[in-house]
Amino acid sequence: MCGIFGIVTKEEQPLGPILIEAAKRLTYRGYDSVGAATLSGSRIDLRKDVGRVEEVAKKYDFATMTGQRGITQLRWATFGVPSQVNAQPHIDSDGDLVGAHNGNVVNNVELRQQFIAEGLTVRSQNDGESCVHAVERYLNKGYDFIDAIRLAYGDLQGDYAFVIGRVDDDRLYAFKKGSGLVVGLGEGFTCVSSDLPSLLPLTREIVRLQDGEIVTLWAERVELRSVKDGARIARESETVSESMDAVQKGGYPHFMLKEIHEQAQVAGEVLHMLDGSPEVGRVIEAVREARHVYFIGCGTSYHACLAGAVYFAQLAGRAVIPVLAPQFIPQYLPAVNHEDIGLFVSQSGETKDVLNALQAAEERGMTAFGLANVIGSTLTRATACTLPLCCGYEISVPATKTFTNQVVTFLYLAYRMAGHGTKELAAIPALMAQTLELTAPQVEALVPPINEWNDLYCLGYGATLPMALEGALKLKEITYAHCEGMLSTEFKHGPLSAVTAGFPVLFAAGPGDVPLIVSGINEVTCRGGRAIAIGQEDARLRANASDLITLPAAPADISALLAVLPLQLLSYHMAVARGYDPDFPRNLSKTLTVD
Repeated sequence: MCGIFGIVTKEEQPLGPILIEAAKRLTYRGYDSVGAATLSGSRIDLRKDVGRVEEVAKKYDFATMTGQRGITQLRWATFGVPSQVNAQPHIDSDGDLVGAHNGNVVNNVELRQQFIAEGLTVRSQNDGESCVHAVERYLNKGYDFIDAIRLAYGDLQGDYAFVIGRVDDDRLYAFKKGSGLVVGLGEGFTCVSSDLPSLLPLTREIVRLQDGEIVTLWAERVELRSVKDGARIARESETVSESMDAVQKGGYPHFMLKEIHEQAQVAGEVLHMLDGSPEVGRVIEAVREARHVYFIGCGTSYHACLAGAVYFAQLAGRAVIPVLAPQFIPQYLPAVNHEDIGLFVSQSGETKDVLNALQAAEERGMTAFGLANVIGSTLTRATACTLPLCCGYEISVPATKTFTNQVVTFLYLAYRMAGHGTKELAAIPALMAQTLELTAPQVEALVPPINEWNDLYCLGYGATLPMALEGALKLKEITYAHCEGMLSTEFKHGPLSAVTAGFPVLFAAGPGDVPLIVSGINEVTCRGGRAIAIGQEDARLRANASDLITLPAAPADISALLAVLPLQLLSYHMAVARGYDPDFPRNLSKTLTVD
């Protein structure tokens, strides 16, 4: 997700300690490299590398950096592996400009080709450098800085925020499109950051920027302008009173709840990334030509693989074999050869079971692709290419936004494989936000009557089966109740015997599966159980289920994805009601690096 911070002071002074502390306060966002730059007169002092803030700051002696302006950045790799050259900030061709960004510029590859053809000096694969050159190209044509930014804004596709400075100037400039950007006003200085934590120890007087706005920062004042026409924008500052801990959690009581609510934003970011990724076509062509296709993952990632297999069959008519990574070796490896491909899925890119399967498959000649959130991880280095999840750092141990972005990616690939346009998928972020708003009070009202139960079931069918399995896993992970996820039609083949008066059974109902789901609901309710349906408003569900958690109207494939959101909320609220910390459930780790 990255984090940026910039500061402008009246005169040259030690800025290194300020930049180090600002960077430390943004580490919760996740990062793999760190850099800092100071500007004074005609000099830019740039120091950066891969590693933790403390390590890189000590190695390059950030504390000695001085200047009148400063920029620091924490990078979460998407374009370009973690390396010193890809670390930010970046300079322009002549070393007169320095800048850093937060977010993803999805047409980065095309822009780099343009810059090289225009004779600009491109040193990295990173899209942060593309932001610098996008401004540089218009400054070189004689435009003033604001107009150069306005034109660059039109060239940079995706979601990002960017801060940039120039030698022999006393200002920094910043602008945003999709990613966060906040300005701080202090005594004799101004500052700007992607998030509040790096500003609060310095000032509590802030101005929040909106998309399509440019801010110019002098030491004594700031000025906002519109990207559209360059007109000045008047906005009063506000005083914030939140604690640092509350700010890091975005005002939410736990990181899990914050990350549940971030899903709409990161879904939009991964869709933008996929639209601009040259690797998507490569993966789709490989799937089309392969003899057999395997989607391989563990836990939550395996549930995403199951969803992907359903989408590929339903939308593209392509059979895919979803398999748990440890089972891949005994069950499928002896039959694998160079005609097959595997898509290996891991949030961290370091899941040992997945890496074991990957190594064994490649030894058999299989072509391996990756789907991971951490670029530069072992998985991303070992595969032919990897599609990034664009989720930023996921602090809470239970996966939420990484799961939904895995599913969104599979759905996008299935659409492309089928030859469909992906315009319909652009509605997903708004539908996710609407789902969370609509279902939150319904879920909270459901918690008291079912929280006394330590055994329950979560059922689905077709594309909702993976969501039911994931919902059951979340309930197990953080409430410590036993919740079994399974195919709804299998429930009558044995588990139905567990139903007693009030026994809760959750049904994730796709809009095309209602008659079948209603049959399962009645098998529960006629035995006194409590059948809780999750689906779009439907008179049949309303009449037969004990409770209906209503989802907004959406196409069936998207509706299946939406069904997991209230299940995430339910697990969260049940855990909190039981007095458990949902961010750090007992016995579990975020990254499993052992067999």
